[in-house]
Amino acid sequence: MPLPKPPAKRASMLSPEDFENQAPPRPRKGSARRSGDTPDAPGVMELREPPASANAASPAAQRPGARQKAAPGATPASPTTPAASVAPGLPVKAASAAPKMPARSVRERRRERDDGRPKLFVLDTNVLMHDPMSLFRFEEHDVYLPMITLEELDNHKKGMSEVARNARQVSRELDALASDGTLGAAEGIPLAKTGHRDARGKLFFQTTLLNVQLPPGLPQGKADNQILGVVQSLRESIKDRDVVLVSKDINMRIKARALGLPAEDYYNDKVLDDDDLLYTGVLPLPADFWDRHGKTMESWQQGGATYYRISGPLVPTLLVNQFVYLESAGSAPLYAKVTEITGKSAVLRTLKDYSHQKNAVWGVTARNREQNFALNLLMDPDCDFVTLTGTAGTGKTLMSLAAALSQILDERRYTEVIVTRVTVPVGEDIGYLPGTEEEKMSPWMGALDDNLEVLARTDTSAGEWGRAATQELVRSKIKIKSLNFMRGRTFLNKFVLIDEAQNLTPKQMKTLITRAGPGTKIVCLGNLAQIDTPYLTEGSSGLTYAVDRFKGWPHSGHVTLARGERSRLADFASEVL
Repeated sequence: MPLPKPPAKRASMLSPEDFENQAPPRPRKGSARRSGDTPDAPGVMELREPPASANAASPAAQRPGARQKAAPGATPASPTTPAASVAPGLPVKAASAAPKMPARSVRERRRERDDGRPKLFVLDTNVLMHDPMSLFRFEEHDVYLPMITLEELDNHKKGMSEVARNARQVSRELDALASDGTLGAAEGIPLAKTGHRDARGKLFFQTTLLNVQLPPGLPQGKADNQILGVVQSLRESIKDRDVVLVSKDINMRIKARALGLPAEDYYNDKVLDDDDLLYTGVLPLPADFWDRHGKTMESWQQGGATYYRISGPLVPTLLVNQFVYLESAGSAPLYAKVTEITGKSAVLRTLKDYSHQKNAVWGVTARNREQNFALNLLMDPDCDFVTLTGTAGTGKTLMSLAAALSQILDERRYTEVIVTRVTVPVGEDIGYLPGTEEEKMSPWMGALDDNLEVLARTDTSAGEWGRAATQELVRSKIKIKSLNFMRGRTFLNKFVLIDEAQNLTPKQMKTLITRAGPGTKIVCLGNLAQIDTPYLTEGSSGLTYAVDRFKGWPHSGHVTLARGERSRLADFASEVL
């Protein structure tokens, strides 16, 4: 086929005839269908050298690799058959099967498009109350809200709890979307009209009574069963797209799958797909580290520490304030922290050995490698935010409290310790607690009292009266605060200790961290295997959220404590129970 004439001047356009007659683009390598892959391959159009009559075909028939599906019982269409001879209304399929698209992100790994058409997600009420911005988290897919969902939102909007605040926030977002009176529009409300550009789908409301036929065993008056009935009715009435239920309720997802309805959890709040991928803050160096990096390495000493500047294949995997170590038989071990990354080079600084008694912190020494790393972070004045995770008995609270008292009473770096935690009971609630705010929080701070007793025993030279006076002084420097009254506060030169941080939501974690003023250090402690907050998992915990977001920041650090030091009974119980 001859090429169209070149343009005679700038900005001239091709004529419609030249545009229709130009040669189609060549298919990519490997995309052409091999002969013999499918036995029913008639009707595949050969577009490299089309006949002259092919120009009269419709543009849909000129796509590379396109073929038309013939009606049942009809003869396959030949390459020269016009498009009008095929039965109208039948779908046009590509000759080669489209590859399955990967998941867009960890949060929506299961929401993949099978045929390029957006899905219709029916949201349960608990999804909206869990994340009030969940309406705008589904990218190009559409969102459908049953009328019973709006009724449940109205029932939960009263009160000062987190759930009530989220319900009111969802109501405000829905009011902004339907502000122009298009609430009952059959074509849907664009979710991007309020400024959320990532939401490219539409919002649909249930405005008519659907014909719901559920099994007789399910009560019709229950809200969950009504939502299941809406999903079933939508799947029967909408045949050309997938209708999926999204719910945080495990039992509701089980009932939906028992009825043959697709149901998914809400994944957008999950930071990580696999908990094993969480940043540990510690990286073992390869055994050939000195051989591969020794030739271009620079070293110097400053302030009692040794610095190494390395450049090599290891640098892209490093993060600032990440700890590295090398332990090999017959040579001195290396324990260092990444202090700077510039281009293709990184600077390592050796650590202070807190396992020796001369460097003890308020009488506490490190018993293993990870505890030494943690004490280096806790005693570093340039590190404003520290997160420590680990199983029970790894020494998180004891080391943090010892570092706080040492920097308050000995170095005068901070003025006092502020301790807080989420008041989520493990078993049944014991009712209201009497007294002031600090007295109400005292039963929740049993771990603090236990660690203070351990720290008081380390001072053996002061005598009984001296230990009592020291304990009274220590008590005066520790303030126990409730998490419920942190809004609007600002901490100046404080050492803030957040215990049991795995029970915090990402929103609560942000509220606490943003309270920090000049000269304040925040330490978050937690065990991701002991989450007591409902609807919170290891992947969606506020502690996981903070660790993942703060990694690599020059003024933050994280260490995962691996070995317990409480007792042999606690270590064995944490492994086998």
